[in-house]
Amino acid sequence: MKEKSNLFTKTKPDFWTETEDAVRRAYRTTDASILDKSLELGKGGSTAVTTILIDCQKRVVANVGDSRAVAYKNGVAKQLLVDHEPNKERTYIEDRGGFVSNFPGDVPRVGQLAVARAFGDKSLKKHLSSEPDVSLEIVDEDTEFVILASDGIWKVGSSVYGS
Repeated sequence: MKEKSNLFTKTKPDFWTETEDAVRRAYRTTDASILDKSLELGKGGSTAVTTILIDCQKRVVANVGDSRAVAYKNGVAKQLLVDHEPNKERTYIEDRGGFVSNFPGDVPRVGQLAVARAFGDKSLKKHLSSEPDVSLEIVDEDTEFVILASDGIWKVGSSVYGS
């Protein structure tokens, strides 16, 4: 039986010393794989948020789009990364030939998307990035928990929702 490939079988030695670069490379590889398989997978794409806990001491968090990580420490919520919204990245989008629409009663969009970064979305890829924001933090005994969720959760409750 062929062993399935996963994060741990594909981990390169530099993951432990150059963690942020390794995570960025993993996001680029994921985007390239989704784009290569767009005929099978369809035209769409996805946002993502990931976290890796190393030795129960260091937390690595990355995201593209509006999937969010929120840590709770001493009962206080802290959003770990920013949402990649079109208005915040308008210059990048316009420099690549795209535009941000902002119709009354709607959120700013790039084409149909309400995000400026995503995996896939081949038809809009020249205007979108899949480069993640990455955060590395020390985890101490005051850290209670972390919630990773897509925008659907955060639209019905704020980042303090989990407290």
